Amino acid sequence: MADNTTRHTHLGEILLGKRRELADDLRRRIRDGRADRAIDVPDELERTDADLSGDVELALIQMKSETMSRMDEAVIRLEAGDYGLCSECSGEISETRLRALPFAVRCKACEERREQGRADSRKLTSTHASFSPFER
Repeated sequence: MADNTTRHTHLGEILLGKRRELADDLRRRIRDGRADRAIDVPDELERTDADLSGDVELALIQMKSETMSRMDEAVIRLEAGDYGLCSECSGEISETRLRALPFAVRCKACEERREQGRADSRKLTSTHASFSPFER
């Protein structure tokens, strides 16, 4: 039991640290984006570049915001005592995987099975989509 408690505490520290880093980055990007909008862009080419750069930055902020939501869900699992356990097989998710994807809900093996099932489903769907009942 002490090992599980130690693991849970250690994984929680990793999760909360990564969440804090992400939140800081997100706040900085939003703050910098507001400051950039205040700058007057004199010529059309620079304005186009600024618009493109702003679009890219907005997409990054949206992706980071979605990641933050997943991190918040992981914090809820941490508080419930379920963090680091696979939602499919209930086995432990490796620390290496959680360091890379702190919001992971499945172990590597279950995630690979899920992805393989999705790939198989897409192949089946595309095969049926290309079938014409009028062909012989």
